[in-house]
Amino acid sequence: MAIVFHCEYCNKKIEAPDTAGGKWGKCPSCHNKLYVPNLTASADDELKIAPINDSDEAKERKLMAETYQLTQKILEEKETPQGRQTQAAKPAESAPALSDKQLTKEIISCLRLMADGQLDRVDIALDAVANQIEQAGKILDNIALSQIPEPQLDDIPPQVLAGLIRTMRAKMS
Repeated sequence: MAIVFHCEYCNKKIEAPDTAGGKWGKCPSCHNKLYVPNLTASADDELKIAPINDSDEAKERKLMAETYQLTQKILEEKETPQGRQTQAAKPAESAPALSDKQLTKEIISCLRLMADGQLDRVDIALDAVANQIEQAGKILDNIALSQIPEPQLDDIPPQVLAGLIRTMRAKMS
């Protein structure tokens, strides 16, 4: 009498000879390694489950450790917007509030740096306005709605300037 069971990976019906019960085999359909149940046990016997494959367990532990290490490395390298805001808010809290004129000058400087591709300096410029996000948002609105652009930004196409303003808002929040 054959042992009939379903593959745990592809759910195909498999018929194996009685002698294969309690051993490992391959699914003829998906070729995954699977355990052939032993059906010769009586109803009073304890149901036997597939034995743990130590090599598979070791591979899984190794992959999980590598995944954890890579995740930690990425998190250390990548500075999230929330992390930047938290870091920027600490020194900015002790910094004096800028006047509207000074804040406008800093925002225009930041937009100019973004337009020129000097992204490493943008973060430094954003730190200067980090503690005045609400006021900076109003100034960005004025720049965006202005029919006549600021002289320092007049060479930037309006669509590009709008994109830079959106990017700056996203970095500030």
